[in-house]
Amino acid sequence: MKLGNKSFLSLYDLSKDEIDRLIDLSIELKAEKKNGIYKYRLKNKNIALLFEKTSTRTRCAASVACFDEGGHAEFLGKNDIQMGKKESVRDTARVLGKIFDSIIYRGYKQETVKILSEYSGIPVINGLTDEEHPTQIIADLMTIKEKFNKLEGLKVCYIGDARNNVACSLIVGCLKMNVDIFVAAPKSLWPSDSFIVSAKLLSKKAGLYLTEDPLEAVKNSNVVYTDVWVSMGEENAPDIDERIKLLKNYQVNKFVMDQTGLADSIFLHCLPASHEEESHYLEVSEEVFESKQSYVFEQAGNRLHTIKALLVTLLGGKV
Repeated sequence: MKLGNKSFLSLYDLSKDEIDRLIDLSIELKAEKKNGIYKYRLKNKNIALLFEKTSTRTRCAASVACFDEGGHAEFLGKNDIQMGKKESVRDTARVLGKIFDSIIYRGYKQETVKILSEYSGIPVINGLTDEEHPTQIIADLMTIKEKFNKLEGLKVCYIGDARNNVACSLIVGCLKMNVDIFVAAPKSLWPSDSFIVSAKLLSKKAGLYLTEDPLEAVKNSNVVYTDVWVSMGEENAPDIDERIKLLKNYQVNKFVMDQTGLADSIFLHCLPASHEEESHYLEVSEEVFESKQSYVFEQAGNRLHTIKALLVTLLGGKV
């Protein structure tokens, strides 16, 4: 695999074959853990978890992945280091590159993760930026492949705010793997025209289709996916009330799931989710979230195995 000793900053950087191999390796590593097999491919490796944003799944998955493979994860929160305050991103990158073997970054700007990769001289993994969430999508694709034993030829439907990092990364990931993706959202919440044009060039076998009608989009969908309507850090944004009004008819509920017309369709959500009645906005109903169609916790657990696959590939322990 060509990833060795490079970085994983964006799904755009990977070929279909490379994504396939990462998914298959993730499934292999998951089986190893289930069977109590530990090969310690990251022995004596030190990984910096450089997090400007809070996290449950990414932080826990990265920490356990390092431990399982014999490595050490050092958490560096925004209040733990000087980056962006007394020290530039470039200087921080060069310092960390002399101490650590790899960096997993979770923060705001895509430019930051690019600088970390360029100046640190060590493999860097994009654990989330405002623009992309590539590690999440590898776990999503892994979950789908585990369920259906394939990816190519399936149909995924995303419902909700389609401008965010998860939605856009899901579109890229699906098209790269020749999975049709239908997006249902108010037109004002569609991705940019330039993104749509470039995304449609990613596959000759699958398509990107956008509509304002969720019931039309969800027909024959193997996977129904949604995300929160208010992303991290947007809680006080001035357009929140208007956005919620626009999205009120885009909740994934049992009626919507029934419109797939397929007995084995599944529901996915990258979490955290608003699904309990006391929430101010409910992108998914409690009934769907807790149903047998919901694979959200398998999906969350797969973050461990996919981040582990990335680390052992990037650091040369597995090819």
